[in-house]
Amino acid sequence: MRPPLASTFTVLICLLSLPLLTAHSSPSRATVCIVGSGIGGSSLAHFLRLYSSPNPDGAAFDIRMFERNGVVGGRMATVDLSSGDVFEAGASILHPKNFYALKFTKLLNLTVKEPSSSSSSSPSLGIWDDQKFVFKTLGCKSDLPFVQKIVSYANSLLVFLRYGFSLLKMERFVQSAIGNFLKYYESHEFRPIFESVDEMLKWAGLYNLTTTNLGLELSDAGLSPLLLQELVTVITRINYGQSLAISGLAGAVSLAGAEEGLWSIKGGNWQMASGLINRSNVDLHLHEEIESISFVEKYYELNSTKGNSYKCEVAVVATPLDEVNIRFTPPISIPKRRLQHTHATFVRGVLNPEYFGLKAVSEIPELVGTIEVPDLPFSSISVLKRHDEKDMTYKIFSRKPMDGALLDSIFSLRKEAIRIDWGAYPHYNAPEVFAPFILDARHLYYVNAFENAASTMETSAVAAENIARLVLSRFFGKPPSSSSNLGSFASDKETFHADL
Repeated sequence: MRPPLASTFTVLICLLSLPLLTAHSSPSRATVCIVGSGIGGSSLAHFLRLYSSPNPDGAAFDIRMFERNGVVGGRMATVDLSSGDVFEAGASILHPKNFYALKFTKLLNLTVKEPSSSSSSSPSLGIWDDQKFVFKTLGCKSDLPFVQKIVSYANSLLVFLRYGFSLLKMERFVQSAIGNFLKYYESHEFRPIFESVDEMLKWAGLYNLTTTNLGLELSDAGLSPLLLQELVTVITRINYGQSLAISGLAGAVSLAGAEEGLWSIKGGNWQMASGLINRSNVDLHLHEEIESISFVEKYYELNSTKGNSYKCEVAVVATPLDEVNIRFTPPISIPKRRLQHTHATFVRGVLNPEYFGLKAVSEIPELVGTIEVPDLPFSSISVLKRHDEKDMTYKIFSRKPMDGALLDSIFSLRKEAIRIDWGAYPHYNAPEVFAPFILDARHLYYVNAFENAASTMETSAVAAENIARLVLSRFFGKPPSSSSNLGSFASDKETFHADL
């Protein structure tokens, strides 16, 4: 029996329309997977969107981000005390020339906060050698600006009388390193896309600082042994928990972290990561730890501890690989590196003046720094908030945990103690050897390779910006398309810096 004519026409129309439907169907979108939601991962998502399309929804790829914890921010975190006070527990300070952080703060409408170690605007410093204070500056409890200015001048004179013109040589060393670092903010039209950390550092004139330790660099610069032993060591112990043996570049970054104009974000620096992720149209997976990354044909397969599996064309690791158990197939090869753990202990109470050989709490400086002495139990103690003369909140940095017996000897009264163990930054050891940005010669990338040069919120953002351009050029075959955005950034940064 012959089929009815109408049925025949229907079949023919359906068959003819198949190619048309296929031709008009939207192509599958690539997926970029990011492991880690700290400043590195969040900055990467931001720059991928910024450089690919003015409209995040108009990009030709999706972004999926994995965070093993229940909150974003990585090593940017806050601690809540029972008093209701909130303090930075991780990455705490930003430099006035951290231009990406400044841009993020403005973009996200966050509020700049000038950190202060106490209610005093001129906190006193004491350098402790485990037996006595070898140097102390004056404190100021007055709210009168002219009194604060007088105390500030007096302290500057005290510091100069002790360390002399070596202070100027130290400043020149730091400013030289900062000047070279500022090259990373140049327009991408004049700035290459770097495939290795070595290449990135050599282009900016910073590589040689990673080949020798800070002590040798500063000695060659003419700094006095007293300045190295005391003030420089205090700064490196506070900012990196390490000695003058750290590499010269990490040391320069550490010293820059003791300059004036330092700031943070009101409510917590983690808000930068949160805001960038929210603006970047990211599919965020909290409480999901990635345990393996495998390259299978054209895709990377990411498997999580929840038993889920995800396919991505591009995979980026934006968390230190030193203390996570991610299995890679095929295996990757990176230099062995250990993290320097910093133990942050928050105590509400009052210090014991007898521990420091003093008679009254008021004689204890508001910031107690330490020099390199064997078995000295802490790196620094600072006053975060003065509730009254016999009730304060302190932050202690140490290389080892502070047990109860030790705290009881340092404090005459202890109402509360919160301990946090941070795998905070690499243990620097010049000459530094760097992991590759590209882990497998395909499209598996590593943001934290740059941390062996220096580890800060800003250096993570700088590394992430380079990785974003690397991904766009190597996988998508196109250079960054937002030169206008970069132009506005270049013009905005000086204005915002002046406001700060």
